[in-house]
Amino acid sequence: MMIHIASAIHAFTQGAQEDGTNAGVGLSAIQTFTYFFVAPVALFLVISLLAYVATGDRKKKAKNDSVITSID
Repeated sequence: MMIHIASAIHAFTQGAQEDGTNAGVGLSAIQTFTYFFVAPVALFLVISLLAYVATGDRKKKAKNDSVITSID
């Protein structure tokens, strides 16, 4: 019974593939680490830096600050 089920599952997985869906060459450990860790972290840091620069503080210090308008 188990052999019939196993062969049916194998036949289903082979028949479910579309034409031209052969697996390619696998990634090495360095490529995997680079693609899935280094690249996303680098993109996050670049986008964060750009957002910080675009919305950073642009306060100009006035020489006659008042106690009413500023808190030190």
